[in-house]
Amino acid sequence: MRRAPTTGAALVLCAATAGLLSAQGHPTPPESPRFASWDEMNVLAHGLLQLGHGLREHVERTRGHLGALEQRLSACGTACQNPGASAAPPRVPESSVAGGEAAPEALRSLQTQLKAQNSRIEQLFQKVAQQQRHLEKQHLRIQNLQSQVGLLAPTHLSNGMAKPAPKKRLPKMAQLVGPAHNASRLHNGGWTVIQRRQDGSVDFDRPWEAYKAGFGDPQGEFWLGLEKVHRITGDRGSRLAVQLQDWDGNAESLQFPVHLGGEDTAYSLQLTAPVASKLGATMVTPGGLSLPFSTRDKDHDLRRDKNCAKSLSGGWWFGTCSHSNLNGQYFRSIPRQRQQRKKGIFWKTWRGRYYPLQATTMLIQPTMAAAAS
Repeated sequence: MRRAPTTGAALVLCAATAGLLSAQGHPTPPESPRFASWDEMNVLAHGLLQLGHGLREHVERTRGHLGALEQRLSACGTACQNPGASAAPPRVPESSVAGGEAAPEALRSLQTQLKAQNSRIEQLFQKVAQQQRHLEKQHLRIQNLQSQVGLLAPTHLSNGMAKPAPKKRLPKMAQLVGPAHNASRLHNGGWTVIQRRQDGSVDFDRPWEAYKAGFGDPQGEFWLGLEKVHRITGDRGSRLAVQLQDWDGNAESLQFPVHLGGEDTAYSLQLTAPVASKLGATMVTPGGLSLPFSTRDKDHDLRRDKNCAKSLSGGWWFGTCSHSNLNGQYFRSIPRQRQQRKKGIFWKTWRGRYYPLQATTMLIQPTMAAAAS
């Protein structure tokens, strides 16, 4: 039988949570970051969650016992007012009935205190759960950094000196007649269309499961689904084609190499360092940039202080909320308010951060298929 948590355990929970929240509010200076291991933080967070559950269950059991005691006191009062009753009144501890009318009042006071205590424990439990989410986000960042280290090109030693790996060429950017025309041409070359925006007929501000499974109409606006795209690419490298069109009829297209991870990496999109820099990303490691996919209910972006998908709109591979978002809110005309425009469909390095695009198409092709074609 599980023992109810003691007052000492509750104090330990409060102290541990206060320490975590204090550390969150006052992060370590960036010049000398120090992090606890994921295993240590995960064990601590899960332990706090279990202790919070135990405290709440203990309060609920205590409340139930007090309720039963109050019912017994009420039954005793009824029996005492009716001396001719055949049944003996329920046995109640003397300490509980001492004081007559004061006993129910004391019980009500205790119940009020227990409700307040339960409310405080519930708030504490929510804070611990929030801290657990932050820990999971930090763990995902660590995984992404580890994957970037794994993508570092090996150096070749010659005469005891390390030679840097040759730089990769940037993908060429070609002007198009129109996204729809080029999409058909690429599709015939082994490409798969994974996203299309053209008229705002489909709502793209959806939760994680929708972006994982896919939604929309393949003949119109749609999102193929992260899991389907991952099955197409597997563990192979791929090429991603992005086609953009503004409201003046101008169109632009670019292609670049990518690698799409599985759900265990939040479908992280890995970009080489030159491509990431070309797309406007800053602080890119030599191994490139890994961007997890984020939705309003699954915050995996690289911003600590903001949920990009919730602040903007739609699900996307957000870095710092400002480089691109082709799944943003569709505007049939350009809004006057700058705060509203930033929620739209944008590609910063082409038309700028606050220009909502008219149409977009995304296609993907595994690298092996690209070599065969």
